[in-house]
Amino acid sequence: MTEETNDIEKKVENMTTKNLEEDVVNPWEVASSSDKGVDYDKLIKRFGSSKVDEELIKRIETVTGKPAHHFLKRGVFFSQRDMHQILNLAEQKKPFFLYTGRGPSSEAMHLGHLIPFIFTKWLQEAFDVPLVIQLTDDEKFLWKDLTLEEASRLSFENAKDIIALGFDVEKTFIFSDLEYIAQSPAFYKNMLRTQKLVTYNQVKGIFGFDDSTCIGKISFPSIQAAPSFSSSFPQIFNNKTNIPCLIPCAIDQDPYFRMTRDVAPRLGYIKPALMHSTFFPALQGAQTKMSASDANSSIFLTDTDKQIKTKVTTVNKYAFSGGGTTTEEHKEKGGNCDVDVSYQYLTFFLEDDNRLEEIRKTYTSGELLTGYLKKELIEILQKIIGEHRQRRSQLTDDIVKQFMTPRKLKFDY
Repeated sequence: MTEETNDIEKKVENMTTKNLEEDVVNPWEVASSSDKGVDYDKLIKRFGSSKVDEELIKRIETVTGKPAHHFLKRGVFFSQRDMHQILNLAEQKKPFFLYTGRGPSSEAMHLGHLIPFIFTKWLQEAFDVPLVIQLTDDEKFLWKDLTLEEASRLSFENAKDIIALGFDVEKTFIFSDLEYIAQSPAFYKNMLRTQKLVTYNQVKGIFGFDDSTCIGKISFPSIQAAPSFSSSFPQIFNNKTNIPCLIPCAIDQDPYFRMTRDVAPRLGYIKPALMHSTFFPALQGAQTKMSASDANSSIFLTDTDKQIKTKVTTVNKYAFSGGGTTTEEHKEKGGNCDVDVSYQYLTFFLEDDNRLEEIRKTYTSGELLTGYLKKELIEILQKIIGEHRQRRSQLTDDIVKQFMTPRKLKFDY
């Protein structure tokens, strides 16, 4: 067992057991002890990652020649591992690739599910690199009450929502684990190599598994690790084993990749770099969890304009408000942007920095009332989801199959 893996086990101990005084963050549970949400500075220290600081953001702008995405400027992507090494490669015109994923547990994805994909699309366009997107339908079969057939169907449906964001079919490979692993000896071999180097005690320490955990769950982390290695996609990378990987993901997925980073050097591979996002808040506030089974916990991509309006405007029932309980109280004391969900949603989806700052100031002072804040959010979300719905409706099964067919992409290696 290496020093890094020992460190992983110690750091993850606090994540797998709920502690009322600590935020709980792991791949299956996210719970905050504060109405302001997870303390991300503490999380960086617990996980041993590095903060996305101004120096890194400016360097990204210099290397790409593009303004930083507002997710970077506003701290939505707040943590990273080895991002400077990725920028070194970009400066030297050396290749790397992007990898992110989605666990298809429901037919309807919500706004929070889009965050990693929106940023991944920006990274792909800014750096002009290949992208692989893993749909872990096998994971959802193991963890949820789903048949294999239903998990596979949800995978295909979720792929439509991802493609509707505008990914380039010539530069993007989307794959279902249930389909691709059976077709790819190279992928399966990397799974086996990873499994051989991680003990049962290690995987218990990292993920909190116990003696009643089924063996499918215990071995699953090797499946999520495999796309980090270019050799898992010989059709894309011409059998090269040394193409580095950058993974944009929510920080609850980090335990998988701490394990992967421990294993990679022992396999003769390069450790994947990561960029971590914050969590998208549930409508009921930062201390509640969005759930695909609770239609009122978030805004879903299938919601109508009327449903979006209802969810956002119903103060303290669906959309948690940081405003005063009465107009008079709000004007006197002002609103609390740190806990107001409508304002938090605007930080994700209102791209105009000047307008967002104006809203923050006027809402905090009490000049801007909660109803007007919600009205602005409703209009933005209706536009985003309406346009997404339109793009998705134009996707045929054949287009989805093009994205999901193993093939060479528009890059030479």
